[in-house]
Amino acid sequence: MDTKVVHIGNKVIGGGNPILIQSMCNTKTQDVAATVAQIHELEKAGCDIIRVACPDMDAAKAIGEIKKQISIPLVADIHFDYRLAIAAIENGADKIRINPGNIGSTDRIKAVVDAAKAKNVPIRVGVNSGSLEKDLVEKYGGVTAEGLVESALDKVKIIEDLGYDNLVISIKSSNVMMCVKAHELIADKTSHPLHVGITEAGTLRAGNIKSAAGLAMILSQGIGDTIRVSLTGAPVEEIKTAKLILRTLGLRQGGIEVVSCPTCGRTQIDLIGLANKVETMVEEFSDLNIKVAVMGCVVNGPGEAKEADLGVAGGIGEGLLIKHGEIIRKLPENQLLEALRDELINWPRN
Repeated sequence: MDTKVVHIGNKVIGGGNPILIQSMCNTKTQDVAATVAQIHELEKAGCDIIRVACPDMDAAKAIGEIKKQISIPLVADIHFDYRLAIAAIENGADKIRINPGNIGSTDRIKAVVDAAKAKNVPIRVGVNSGSLEKDLVEKYGGVTAEGLVESALDKVKIIEDLGYDNLVISIKSSNVMMCVKAHELIADKTSHPLHVGITEAGTLRAGNIKSAAGLAMILSQGIGDTIRVSLTGAPVEEIKTAKLILRTLGLRQGGIEVVSCPTCGRTQIDLIGLANKVETMVEEFSDLNIKVAVMGCVVNGPGEAKEADLGVAGGIGEGLLIKHGEIIRKLPENQLLEALRDELINWPRN
């Protein structure tokens, strides 16, 4: 479902534009060198929009220097102190993330809105299940999807009543089904773009599974304009997962899809090791939109690999290199990875 278009720096979300991927730095924002280095790593991995914490005035002022050294839009994450939001905007933040409920009085919220309006900086209104207002918890008998939606729309109305509607909404919960229901409810009640994610999803394994399940249910309904996979791990892992979720759902093209078979007693090569090495190796070929198969034996391997653009099927300490369904070479196991890489280097580009 189409939402309003919002410009975030040199990027655009909403209005049916492609879903963009976000992450958040885990560096100290005032450490400009470390923050810029991490942003460059994330940008290379496919991050479209980056957020940084803004807990104090040093962090807010560092935004100006960071902005000079990066090319993707930067979002300042503000809690409690309205002066930090204003300072972040003045120092060039492309968007600010606030919860008006913890900014304070209407006058303070108005000061932030006026600063954003002066530079046409979008405001992301963020509401999390962990900080839902007590009156809404009491009204709905606990933390619920309905309460999250009401809270978010109340906050949005505060800013709209101040004459500003350049907004993005995020409603997040670590409860997957609550998060899904909340997005289904709010999608019918607003035209503002939605930033989607399962917050505090967990470690790499748990977080990937919860994020994939929740985002799939939400995005497959046409809900969502930008996403973040929240993981307790290196931020670059969030980008890898987000790209794979979008690709799996058919919402983004580009990059190599690696398929590999489960191991069994027929496997005569180190399939697990090879598949992991291939998955890492193909990340440098983001300009290719093809499928690479890594199969463990000669029973199903050649047939499965034929369905991919390029693949290998293992034998006894060796393997077959298969391209467009045809076996082109038989190689020792220790040469398979480099052979795949050579094929990708020489793969025709459009």
